[in-house]
Amino acid sequence: MIRSVIKGSGSALPQKIVTNDELAQQVDTSDEWIRERTGITQRYIAGDGETTASLATDAARRALDAAGIDAAQVDLIVVATATPDQTFPATATRVQAALGCNGGPAFDVQAVCSGFLYALGTADSMIRSGMARCALVIGAETFSRLLDWEDRATCVLFGDGAGAIVLQAEDVAEDGPGVLVTRLHADGDHNAMLYVDGGPSTTGTVGKLRMKGREVFRHAVVNLAEVLSEVLESAGFSAADVDWVVPHQANRRILEATAKKLDLPPEKVVMTVDIHANTSAASVPLAFDVAMRDGRIQPGQLVMFEAMGGGFTWGASLVRM
Repeated sequence: MIRSVIKGSGSALPQKIVTNDELAQQVDTSDEWIRERTGITQRYIAGDGETTASLATDAARRALDAAGIDAAQVDLIVVATATPDQTFPATATRVQAALGCNGGPAFDVQAVCSGFLYALGTADSMIRSGMARCALVIGAETFSRLLDWEDRATCVLFGDGAGAIVLQAEDVAEDGPGVLVTRLHADGDHNAMLYVDGGPSTTGTVGKLRMKGREVFRHAVVNLAEVLSEVLESAGFSAADVDWVVPHQANRRILEATAKKLDLPPEKVVMTVDIHANTSAASVPLAFDVAMRDGRIQPGQLVMFEAMGGGFTWGASLVRM
């Protein structure tokens, strides 16, 4: 059977690191307050000349290098982002031009923190249908440019960065590698819980992020546990079969609560929220690249990706390495 196999991963982060103590000099907060509620100790913030496209391109190059694949082989680029360089054209086309692999489809998907799962599901479907053979799937954000730096409830939570994977079509056995099952969901009734208060069609401005944290937390734990169970059931596995969970890095408490709900031991959860903060669509591929490069994730292992974001949108994907 034809499956989309992960051949390599890469990531990119801005040069500037902002610690909790540095934030406490700008807004009424403290290192202790942030750590206790989120697990975050620092975040990376994009500076002049660092954009969503530039970070995405750097991450893509590193993923291609890890995969041993030339950019000329790429015939599909899907970028997940809520912070594009321009309203149009798509950030993916800027990445495509920078890599020099023009000709194949290149487009963005926007599902906020779930964006990478939506992009992965889209690219996997196109590979399975024969529309593509080699895809770059990228999550990239400069979320700092949507933040209200006077709102201590939100500005401490987010950071910037990009992560990428290379997917390649391969004819594999049933127990071979590749994306096994992906499930995606959305519920538009909850717009007011996590949103940006601007846009081209409404205010003509970028706007700032607004969030009702307690309500988001409650929905996240329930929705993520349900979609993880849905994916496992569809794939014919149990939680005990999963070697690693690579979740959206929103908040340490959400990660711990979701793992507990599924009886997943915490040592199976890849956690980078402490050093990256919440990088929205970039958080899953960023965390995945960390675990790939430090050797935790090995060939043959089962890896579960999961995320939930504004919309609400949420999803999960089970992959055999």
